[in-house]
Amino acid sequence: MATLRQLEYLVTVVDTGSFTRAAEQLHVTQPALSHQMRALESAVGGPLLERLPRSVRLTPMGRAVLPHARAALAEAERLRAVARRTAGLEQGELEVAAVYSVSLGILPPVLRAWRRLHPGVQIRLREYPHADRLQAAMAAGCADVAVGPAPVGWEGPIRELGVEEFVIVLPADDPLADRPGGTIAPAELADRAWVHYAPDNGLADLLDRVAAQAGFHPRAAVRAEQTSAAPLLAAAGLGPALVPANIVPPHFDGAVLRPDPPIRRTLTAYTRTRPDPLTVAFADLLAEQARVNPPVLPVARAGSDAAQR
Repeated sequence: MATLRQLEYLVTVVDTGSFTRAAEQLHVTQPALSHQMRALESAVGGPLLERLPRSVRLTPMGRAVLPHARAALAEAERLRAVARRTAGLEQGELEVAAVYSVSLGILPPVLRAWRRLHPGVQIRLREYPHADRLQAAMAAGCADVAVGPAPVGWEGPIRELGVEEFVIVLPADDPLADRPGGTIAPAELADRAWVHYAPDNGLADLLDRVAAQAGFHPRAAVRAEQTSAAPLLAAAGLGPALVPANIVPPHFDGAVLRPDPPIRRTLTAYTRTRPDPLTVAFADLLAEQARVNPPVLPVARAGSDAAQR
């Protein structure tokens, strides 16, 4: 198979009209140049150049091959230029995978800031309902970086972004909405039917674990496919909902209480291999935004480990 170096040798010989001048321009010996030209001719299946006393001449096969050689070299240069621009964060595409709650909560301000800082770099967002599916997708190469709960047994680089806290949402007129201190124990809602989640949503597992720790099994009044629907359904009176604090919309008209004990999980960004410049820049921005707008509410007591998956 012809190599780019061999094609470069062919074009240089043609442009200079001489093996000697081509060898000088390419900084190789003339025998090495001749050897590579013979290898190229062997790869394409015939002679490309005819040596004349004072110059070289393309054969019919050479005339057919030369435009493609020039095109291949031009494309290779475009590839190198794109790589340089990508390394300089001027151009490219980054594929980001996230669980639903993260794409609703911490990602929007990050993506807005990224667009402002790097308008030439496109983001392709892939969303997954469960942390296990997110991790499996990353392992299969579906994205460059994943953003979600800390992966289990992950062998690639992992960067902690912050701690996400969960809240319990009730209707504004619920008898428990005005609790002193704004906290509530999940066990106090054991007799309620909850706004639950679809079985493949990771928050369904979380709610079941939280309830089990509190000594009850949550009955489902309704199961939400989309995480964003849960606080709205709870505020409408269908039942309490356990939701990430950072997805509760501004000017929310429901009651937002903090569980006692608190329920938290660590959010991370992780990749399969050593991150490239684009991925590093995106992870840096995630961490910076997490510091400016932390996904955790200030709580004095230690948190529960119920949401660590």
